[in-house]
Amino acid sequence: MPFKAVVIGSGAREHALVRALLRGARSGGEPREVVAIPGNAGIGEEARCVPAAGSAEALAAAALWEKPDLVVVGPEVPLAEGLADRLAHERIPCFGPTAAAARIEASKAFAKDVMASAGVPTAQAAVFDDPEKAKADVRGACVVKLDGLAAGKGVVVCDNAAAARRAIDELWAAAARGSGPVQLLVEERLEGPELSVIALTDGSAVLPLAAARDHKRLEDGDRGPNTGGMGAVSPPRDATPALIDEVVRTILQPTVRELAARGTPFRGALYAGLMLTARGPRVLEFNCRLGDPEAQAILPRLRGDPLPVLLASAQGGLAGQQLSWDPRTAVAVVIAAAGYPGTPRTGDEVAGLREVQQSDDLWILHAGTKVKDGKVMTAGGRLLSVVALAAGAAEARARAYQAAGRIRIEGAQMRRDIAAGEA
Repeated sequence: MPFKAVVIGSGAREHALVRALLRGARSGGEPREVVAIPGNAGIGEEARCVPAAGSAEALAAAALWEKPDLVVVGPEVPLAEGLADRLAHERIPCFGPTAAAARIEASKAFAKDVMASAGVPTAQAAVFDDPEKAKADVRGACVVKLDGLAAGKGVVVCDNAAAARRAIDELWAAAARGSGPVQLLVEERLEGPELSVIALTDGSAVLPLAAARDHKRLEDGDRGPNTGGMGAVSPPRDATPALIDEVVRTILQPTVRELAARGTPFRGALYAGLMLTARGPRVLEFNCRLGDPEAQAILPRLRGDPLPVLLASAQGGLAGQQLSWDPRTAVAVVIAAAGYPGTPRTGDEVAGLREVQQSDDLWILHAGTKVKDGKVMTAGGRLLSVVALAAGAAEARARAYQAAGRIRIEGAQMRRDIAAGEA
């Protein structure tokens, strides 16, 4: 029987993982079957998709039914709910941390505590369980964060105290409709460009991936509401080898050591969202998985087979592993549905996909899509990532936008300035 890898998730990040794993086999890697749970319309053209509900228990049951040799988890919610723990109980290797280690993303207050213990540079912050006390603490420009998973939308950057107090009221009101306790962080507002550095780790060794920069706001010029991400570029021109070495030495390795010292070793992809300040890199957030849309820009640049390093992260033995990268630039442009990020409209036809000739240098990655009556239809917020590789950011942007322009979806939204600052 060939090696079987199960990829958990339904987004463009998971589509990129599936394609990278299949490409690894074609390039001389171990023969394998790749299964996606639940997958999407695009993944279904390349691999078998298995329907499943979104809970960690349902996903674990569907994965275990496949008798996999490795499970690769894309999204954060099932990790926070204990999917990796369930698989570990059945002795199935999982690329993704336990629920205890996934708290590095699931609780911003926990992440701040880890960073304080590890001596990791980050923005100063105060944690509140009372909105009135939080509002009384505000003195000016700051960042207000909801403690917990919020799909990239639980953060409000505030220019002044009045805006911060409004943000506290709005986030608190939204969170209070949930079932659990509510906490807010009021954080120092840092200045500088953002950078995403994601590393694979087996709980001890740390292996950084190529750096990326995402674009979180909905509209050109970094305006409009925060989203899950509207595009990404890899590598950004300011992500020098010396900078990445500094991030690994001062941020990623100390965090991995601290989590291990607490008895919660982290295995999987540890994502450091950074601000490059005048005082050096500072952590804005940690995520417990590959970034989306960063993964869509990173994985097409990976040379060789990702399976060995994913398996080594899950089982231990990552020390000594190496990665090789295509020196060209990748630009990923996200196409989102009308109404995103509020209430996305669904049921629109996705036309023009067959007009785009895909290759190793041009990927169309699906997210919120489904097949109905033989047609690809919209079924979510972010619909597609169009990714192009070229010798520089300007050419990669041009190729990505040319391909994206052939895809027709009524009311679709797309930023026109992804990676414009890199060209």
